[in-house]
Amino acid sequence: MKSIPRSRCARSVAAGLLSAALLTGGAVNAFAAASPTPPSSSASPAADKSITIKADKAAVQVGDQVIFIGRTKGLKVGSKLVLQHLNNGKWTTLQANTLVKNGSSYTLPGKLNAKGKEQLRVMGDDKTVSPTVVVTVS
Repeated sequence: MKSIPRSRCARSVAAGLLSAALLTGGAVNAFAAASPTPPSSSASPAADKSITIKADKAAVQVGDQVIFIGRTKGLKVGSKLVLQHLNNGKWTTLQANTLVKNGSSYTLPGKLNAKGKEQLRVMGDDKTVSPTVVVTVS
């Protein structure tokens, strides 16, 4: 009979320790969940902005016009868009520009005067850029 009380006592102590551990852990988790989390640096307003681009021709002659079309997300109607090309490793703004229309679309005609494969993109006035599109000029 002496083993029964010891067994109950050990179980009671173990259950008490386990309960205390769970309560302490739960309180820590509840405190952590209640504290506000600081905004992450990767989530920025610029992450919600984008520009798409598509050229109406993949290859043109020197001086021919190419029409770039696309849509914007997060840019205001009336925002200025400019056409840029990669020149000696730097993005240079060309003489073509337009405004974002209702429906967040744009149409941007541009003339290409340099022979070769032109890498082009559209940039908004808030520095949002589109992916690069390549047009071959011969």
